[in-house]
Amino acid sequence: MRTIARAAGPTRSVSSSIIRVRSAIGFDPTAVCPAPLGAGGRSGARIPTLGIVTIAPLPTGLGVRTRLVDDPVRLLDLLPDRKGALAWVRGGDGLVGWGEVARLSPSGPGRFVEADRWWRSFAARLSVDNQVGVPGTGPIAFTSFTFADDAPGSAVVVPRVVVGRREGVAWITEFSHGGGMHAVRPVRPPGPVRYADGQLSVAGYRNAVAEAVRRMRNGELDKVVLAHDLLAITDAPLDARHLLAGLAARYPECWSFSVDGLVGATPELLMRRQAGAVWSRVLAGTIWPGPATGADLGDALLGSAKDRHEHRLAINSLADTLRPLCTELAVPDEPAPLVLHNVTHLASDVEGKLPTEAPASLLELAAAVHPTAAVGGTPRSIAVPMITALEGMDRGRYAGPIGWVDAEGDGELGIALRCALLDGNVARLFAGCGIVADSDPDTEVREAGAKLLAVREVMESTDQ
Repeated sequence: MRTIARAAGPTRSVSSSIIRVRSAIGFDPTAVCPAPLGAGGRSGARIPTLGIVTIAPLPTGLGVRTRLVDDPVRLLDLLPDRKGALAWVRGGDGLVGWGEVARLSPSGPGRFVEADRWWRSFAARLSVDNQVGVPGTGPIAFTSFTFADDAPGSAVVVPRVVVGRREGVAWITEFSHGGGMHAVRPVRPPGPVRYADGQLSVAGYRNAVAEAVRRMRNGELDKVVLAHDLLAITDAPLDARHLLAGLAARYPECWSFSVDGLVGATPELLMRRQAGAVWSRVLAGTIWPGPATGADLGDALLGSAKDRHEHRLAINSLADTLRPLCTELAVPDEPAPLVLHNVTHLASDVEGKLPTEAPASLLELAAAVHPTAAVGGTPRSIAVPMITALEGMDRGRYAGPIGWVDAEGDGELGIALRCALLDGNVARLFAGCGIVADSDPDTEVREAGAKLLAVREVMESTDQ
């Protein structure tokens, strides 16, 4: 049986508008960097807002420099504060960022294209000194998009500082006058956690699943993905870094992320674009520990006609939308089990090649394939409106594309699963399941509960 492989404090002193940075990890210990916005000589500076674009005050001739640094070992340990943490990390590699140079809040059905055009235009005006030249270097924007076309809240954030690591090579990317490294504030667990129903209760979710099954048995559609939410309330403000560290430790084979308050660890990669090639990991079909254990879970999942049917619908959905954009597309005939800490999924990796002339950028690819049947359903035109009608809630950025993009249109976008939206001392957790005609409402409720454990266990942990 083939199995999807598993992934393998600075101090500062402030004088006027200058911060002197001292670090033990190779970030130019004698460097002198201008103070970040709101500190030193720029205290109280207002950030002008131009429609839906926010641009921090910056000197003319803005430049970006990427240079090699000593390996920081643990990227997530570098995030200086619980607010504004930006991260995309898997198996110790990835990107973390902080500070903000510019922001876009695109909306509507054209939000991906709008974001793509804005980012291309912004990046084209920069003076770039990239001394490293590996994926993830140079100007980077972190992105997080809403699931639904009409929902507000999508974000494209350009950080002042990005630290990256890839296969033992580490680098720092800074905008001119970027502020460099900052003192890292302590990470504290949130303390006791209380739970309450979100916009859709467990009972309401069960009823929604039952209604979806009824409609599918009447032949209205083949699959729909329904979700519900759960509120977690704590005494102390929630720290994105606490959740990130716990999720990355428990789920090294997943992509741990944090963008604009949405924190999670997704096992599903919507799209990677790099050097003219694209790659996607599709998940559909789930089992969790029960009478079967260990390798038996994967065997049981592979032997489930219901789960294999659900998975094939998701694969076909991605292939049908991606194929017109590729010159080659390789789709596996059979899925393989992906074993995680809390559940096991059926997974398939799809690979393709883009044309050499006018290839689609990462965000243009996202516009074409989102939402796939893995998070929406099929046919899309029927499933997506049914989600709105049966859930009766705004998913926000849950199940939307999240990740990063570079100045060449390359990057990675996952699907925002196993996540929570943080707001002070309240977190909104989400979990969803693919529903087909053979689905059992009670089983789907238990599956959603098993998926919620990913964030709940970390939130309740006292580890720092």
